[in-house]
Amino acid sequence: MKAAVLHGIRDLRLEEVPEPKITAPDEVLVRVRWVGVCGSDVHYYTRGRVGGCVVESAMILGHECSGEVVEVGAEVKGLVMGTKVAMEPGVPCRRCEHCHGGRYNLCPDIVFWATPPVDGSLTEYVVMPQDFVFRLPEGMSLLEGALMEPLATGVAVGRRGEVAPGRTVAILGAGPIGLMCLQVCCAFGADRVAVTDIRSERLERALALGADATIEASGDVVERLRQELGRQGPDIVIEAAGTEETTRQAIEAVRPGGTVVLVGIAPEPAFPVNVARIIQSELQVRGIFRYANTFATAVSLCARGAVDVKSLVTHTFPLERVVEAYELAATGAGVKMMIEIP
Repeated sequence: MKAAVLHGIRDLRLEEVPEPKITAPDEVLVRVRWVGVCGSDVHYYTRGRVGGCVVESAMILGHECSGEVVEVGAEVKGLVMGTKVAMEPGVPCRRCEHCHGGRYNLCPDIVFWATPPVDGSLTEYVVMPQDFVFRLPEGMSLLEGALMEPLATGVAVGRRGEVAPGRTVAILGAGPIGLMCLQVCCAFGADRVAVTDIRSERLERALALGADATIEASGDVVERLRQELGRQGPDIVIEAAGTEETTRQAIEAVRPGGTVVLVGIAPEPAFPVNVARIIQSELQVRGIFRYANTFATAVSLCARGAVDVKSLVTHTFPLERVVEAYELAATGAGVKMMIEIP
């Protein structure tokens, strides 16, 4: 079968690789139809790493995907040939304390697609345990299904930040994850949401998706956020840009006693922040690493029209043009690139 294999920085090749086979009774073989280009994929493509994860050998990219069931193991129930599904791309051990505690995203032995050295889903077929395969409701497209993974991250952020009616939110970064977080915050009932970004076209999209205010990220962003969301600052700040500057802005902008949620991953693993403000203002700074138990909620939000994931898609490419897609994504153009596997 065909697969997009990363051999090194900007060395992405379309190659023939062995087709996977079902080896356990709870597994499902899926014919992949759509795969999203994630920011982490782009970092691997352009830098060879994301944080502490380094590409040291050839690896298939991609982890946001949907497809159709073509074969099931003997113990699989409720899925048959032709069922449209989305797949949660990480399989934890399901035995450790983190898994038993419901935070399986922290499992030290999780096998997550397109995280070195694990191969991803930019290929024609994948095998997954049924526990991480989600049937798409009637009327929900496979394109939408592939976007359940970033939406699941947005749901995790909303929960981690305790977004609720009566609370104000600032989102720093209007890329795919920032815009997913925006829609989740609106669905969760936030009173007022402001979004910052350096690109005017992304801010226009944020307004169309429900933002109450947008701020071009130049000048004194912190002061402008306070003008929009109250002199004390917003109750919650979501850092979704993954930069040193926006991380510092998040800590400076949030109100005393407020919550900062860090979901963007900066290329630099460490940099200075204002620890004194965190202590003296009793801030809650919460990291978010992927998600746990949020996929079903993501599917439900999309199915009932509470979010509009399709509107984030600005470019689509066939698998044969995958290198072109990654090069364009690396420029920051558009919002969401999607790869169709015909």
